[in-house]
Amino acid sequence: MPYAVNNGVKLYWRETGSGPALLLIMGLGYSSDMWHHIEAGLAAHFRLVVFDNRGIGRSSPAAGPHLISTMAEDAAAVLDAVGIEQAFVLGMSMGGYIAQELVLSHPKRVKALVLACTACGGAHAVRPKQEVLDAAIARARMPAAEGVRAMIPYVYDPSTPQERIEADMVIRLAQYPDPDTYLGQIEGIRMWQSCDRLATLRVPTLILHGEHDELIPPANGQLLADHIRGSELHIIPHASHILPTDQPALIISLVTEFLYPQISK
Repeated sequence: MPYAVNNGVKLYWRETGSGPALLLIMGLGYSSDMWHHIEAGLAAHFRLVVFDNRGIGRSSPAAGPHLISTMAEDAAAVLDAVGIEQAFVLGMSMGGYIAQELVLSHPKRVKALVLACTACGGAHAVRPKQEVLDAAIARARMPAAEGVRAMIPYVYDPSTPQERIEADMVIRLAQYPDPDTYLGQIEGIRMWQSCDRLATLRVPTLILHGEHDELIPPANGQLLADHIRGSELHIIPHASHILPTDQPALIISLVTEFLYPQISK
């Protein structure tokens, strides 16, 4: 297996496809295998690089808290290991926090940015209902078989075919994070914010948000659009938080249509 290394932590990565490089950064507690609904579709257009965040999947354990700034350096280490100087970057949920931090810390490494179902963090962020927060924290201490299903009502749209959700559940059960890693990521999320820095961004940015997202409410997508000059916002119909599962074909289409005109710029 290929690995990048950042300060002693081994980070599993893989690449598929060919063309312009596109780095995908996954969210809270999820391994890179959770891109499975859109990975092949994007690899038909891009040199696709995915990786497991520290402590998740095939990456090595690491002591928390898992700071967003540290995980952004992990992402940069993956680009170094693959030999990519500059890439398109798509970050989902917590991965969107990491993607923002990556471009803010290393602006020359990101050619264009896609932020999916994410927020700017801190006091500016629009919080979910308390019951959703309580469920997200409680699942950390649940048995895996129970924990993989605890958030289904809050992160999948009611219209999403059950077989897609069940395919996700198989992956989640096989790669369920240990409680310390999961809670360490939550602690890192709580300590991070970008709103007062987003005006400095100078990369083309696409913002995607599900209209029924209960974990990161869609008002956060509008907040990002208000702070990132020239950004495009798409509110995705019949979608909640896990956009690649709720609307895979539409996400592939929107990402490809946005990024391709940026290739020659």
